[in-house]
Amino acid sequence: MNRSHKTAAVVLGVLVSLNLPILAAEAPKTLPDPDGKPADMTKPVQVYILLGQSNMLCFGKVDPSRGKAEGSLTHAVKEKKLYPYLVDDDGNWTVRKDVRNVRVMGSGTGNMKVFNNEWMTIKGKGIGPEIGIGHYVGHATDAPVLILKSCIGNRSLGWDLLPPGSKSFEFEDQGKVWHYAGYKESPLRWEKGTEPKPIGWYAGMQYDGDIARAKKVLAELDKYYPGAKEYEIAGFFFWQGDKDRYNAGHASRYEKNLVHLIKQLRKDFDAPNAKFVCATLGQTAKGATGNEGKILEAQLAVDGRTGKYEEFKGNVASVYTKPLSKGGASNSHYGRNAETYMNVGEAMGRAMVELLKSRE
Repeated sequence: MNRSHKTAAVVLGVLVSLNLPILAAEAPKTLPDPDGKPADMTKPVQVYILLGQSNMLCFGKVDPSRGKAEGSLTHAVKEKKLYPYLVDDDGNWTVRKDVRNVRVMGSGTGNMKVFNNEWMTIKGKGIGPEIGIGHYVGHATDAPVLILKSCIGNRSLGWDLLPPGSKSFEFEDQGKVWHYAGYKESPLRWEKGTEPKPIGWYAGMQYDGDIARAKKVLAELDKYYPGAKEYEIAGFFFWQGDKDRYNAGHASRYEKNLVHLIKQLRKDFDAPNAKFVCATLGQTAKGATGNEGKILEAQLAVDGRTGKYEEFKGNVASVYTKPLSKGGASNSHYGRNAETYMNVGEAMGRAMVELLKSRE
């Protein structure tokens, strides 16, 4: 641990001993090594729910593949000396005993499969943004933290993840006017004036499933955070948008759907004060046109600092990820470059910590 890390750890220890809330004036750019101590279990578990599509999954490679070290987390940490808090003095992956990492998945409203249920550390072949997120929010508070990821790949906000209460709309595409499905309608769209032919999927089916699986974890809290008795929904993280960029109707509606998503999540989890952090697609630069440009503009617009949505001031933040990406695109999982997932995760975590300051 270097001198700056040791100083940060000493300050952290003093705040704990004084029983003061640990939310710094600003989120640090560099984190100290985790101290290996458990959280104060007299406090409710602070739950952060991670949602989206494949961007949120674990596609950042941990170890070199096919002899190529560049792009792996191992190379980034041990050779390039990035993210030093991830390894201890002996070169082993560190473990946060105050942050629980849980990941569940299922298609639509189907069965739940548990992929992760352990203390925050590097495990398996891949990582997602949860690592950077977990370390930042874990450092920011002495309460126990649960990072709860409930999502699956290849899902759009305009169809699969459409929140309850979303209305249908009409959109002209290539000379035809289409009726786009509202929540629980099927199929995705049908030509205006024709009868819809429902399929075995409805608008919002993945939203319903992801939320139900997250609630199932919370209903069995002790199973996923040993010793926990109660929890609070502290915030939501959302990294999505790839599938919507292939559908002009969905891209045109993205901002409206995103605003509704934020409000509906708070309603569904009875968490009106929960913070929300959204990340943009890594390949999309400001000034982009077409569907990707519309989605980027929508994601940046909901940030409370823009003033467009007064109710989001101080509780919603957007992270522009183009400068953080190491190349590739969302549909190719950014070439599985672990640095992209770490950079975006850290930025989302810092953004959340900044939002959390407002409640102190």
